[in-house]
Amino acid sequence: MKTFCGRANPTTGALDWVEESEEYDYHQEIARSCYADMLHDRDRNEKYYQGIRAAVSRVKARGERVIVLDIGTGTGLLSMMAVSAGADFCYAVEVFKPMARAATCIIKKNGFSDKIKVINKHSTEVTVGPDGDMQERANILVTELFDTELIGEGALPSYEHAHLHLVQVGCEAVPHRATVYAQLVESEQLWSWAQIRSVQVDERALVPPAAVRECAGAHAVCDIQLSQVPPSAFTPISPLCSMFSVDFSRPVSSAPRSFSCRFVVQAGGRAQVVLSWWDLDMDPSGSIVCSMAPRWTYSDPREYPWRDHWMQSVYFLPAERRVCEGEELSLSVSHDDYSLWYNLSEGKNGDTSFCRPCCTCQAHLVWTRPRFGELNDWQRTESYLSALRSVLGKDGVCLVVSDGSLLPIFAHLLGARKVCFCVSVKLSLLLIITIFKLLYCPSFSQRLQISVLMGEPYFSTSLLPWHSLFFWYCRTALARLLRPGATILPSSATLYLLGVEFQDLWRIRAPCGTCEGFDVSPMDEMVQQSLDFRESREAEPHHLWEYPCRALSKAHPVMTFDFQQCVPEQPINRRCHGFALWMEYNLTDDITISMGLTKPVNEEGECVWSPHRKQGVYFLQTPWESSGDGHTAVSYNLTFDPSIGDVKMDFSVTQP
Repeated sequence: MKTFCGRANPTTGALDWVEESEEYDYHQEIARSCYADMLHDRDRNEKYYQGIRAAVSRVKARGERVIVLDIGTGTGLLSMMAVSAGADFCYAVEVFKPMARAATCIIKKNGFSDKIKVINKHSTEVTVGPDGDMQERANILVTELFDTELIGEGALPSYEHAHLHLVQVGCEAVPHRATVYAQLVESEQLWSWAQIRSVQVDERALVPPAAVRECAGAHAVCDIQLSQVPPSAFTPISPLCSMFSVDFSRPVSSAPRSFSCRFVVQAGGRAQVVLSWWDLDMDPSGSIVCSMAPRWTYSDPREYPWRDHWMQSVYFLPAERRVCEGEELSLSVSHDDYSLWYNLSEGKNGDTSFCRPCCTCQAHLVWTRPRFGELNDWQRTESYLSALRSVLGKDGVCLVVSDGSLLPIFAHLLGARKVCFCVSVKLSLLLIITIFKLLYCPSFSQRLQISVLMGEPYFSTSLLPWHSLFFWYCRTALARLLRPGATILPSSATLYLLGVEFQDLWRIRAPCGTCEGFDVSPMDEMVQQSLDFRESREAEPHHLWEYPCRALSKAHPVMTFDFQQCVPEQPINRRCHGFALWMEYNLTDDITISMGLTKPVNEEGECVWSPHRKQGVYFLQTPWESSGDGHTAVSYNLTFDPSIGDVKMDFSVTQP
């Protein structure tokens, strides 16, 4: 059965009604899942297996039957570990129906169907009793309910319910304990993701309004691969603090709580950012530890276990604060059911307020963290200012098409007679109007002949590089308002691609086969079926600065989009014989802004990526080996279809 679905097209701006299979959302969920990443996480799997073996041994030593409850079983891996370790029976709970089916298939394939029961429910709906889902309460609780922030997937409410209704008093738990760590630092790079900086425009300084400068911002965590932020990019203000621990073998409360850690400032400066991660103790003694600490905390970086399903967290203080070496302060953390937030205080017991930071200036609702960083990139800003100086005249009438852009303000400060702007998100409009009012910008008419049409372009709905071609569609729709010979900035865009070898990112799409001795191939097959449904022929967005890779080819320009002309009616095709993808915008003939590589690829193939925008990544279904002799031919066919505003692609590799 197929249904018509309305989908907002991020490139054309239109609401497309498309015929989709009833299984479309299911395949999307599976194809974009991180199950492969978890199965490839050898450190995680080994530590869980060790912890489960130890817990089963402790229960058996007490002369008890071992009954295991596995909440969020996924593939059923942890349940099979428990039975292999000697558990008498295991209840495997999985709320996502396709995964519950996959777990059932995997458990059967490995011969554990008689000792593992898969329950397709949320754990809070599971019943215990003669007619219930579980015949008796469990004496071992095994879970993997964690995200980068530890509690963001509802771990606390799930544990709270399990202890009240599903497990015995004094049960064993794997993991046994989680501990959250934090370090207060000063970092210009990271703080640039939280607050907009002043900009010098010729003789005038563009200073953000007080409402923006004094806003506490949004409390939402910024989860990144912190290993890719070098220690040289921040200065530690505090030592690494143990903020709080949760003992999962005892009753857990999901009620809001606060904790504080007293410390002596070890280096004076500006307290701005909190770096945070957590460890799991798989056993009560703490001898089996699974750590989320970044690579640079390891004495031997080669021992660092890469993973993408759990990363590290960056939190921003409500306001930066000057601190002096030797000063005594308290770093406080608060949490509710699903999130954490931090504050800094002088009080002996720290700040015990449960009040979360809240954005009151609109900027933190309009601009994402990477967007703040992009707007604060002075080299990028100077490129736009140089381009504007070269095209603006005193009688210029400018129209800016971008979300939450500073270009209208720049054009006004550089002397444009009239500046108009249009956005796709109302909050973007309110934010820019707020800044304009501070500059006393005169009112403008919406029906003027435009001499300069410009955009970054940036739109909040854009994920893939070519989604910002929405600017091209806007330019086409506004053609009748343009003066003859009007300047279009950027004048064109070029789509680039690059063959790459990822250091680690390949794991998220690689089949696993066996995991800790268990056959999980049905999961591989399910993921591949979902990828083949559509996703295998589509790129997916990633911030590549977080994922080291080595270039296997030169950067190839594969498509150019001429913004001087309207969007064509016929598809644009390009074929090339010889895969990261990104856009470069040609502001003028000699000024270009890259959304991908920020430096030329060196002889070793090192890639330096823009941290502000996501690039497109196309994963080949079958990896190929490159000898570097140039004999391997990479063929690709890219088609830009203007009717849907998307780039369709197909790649193949031919060995000599």
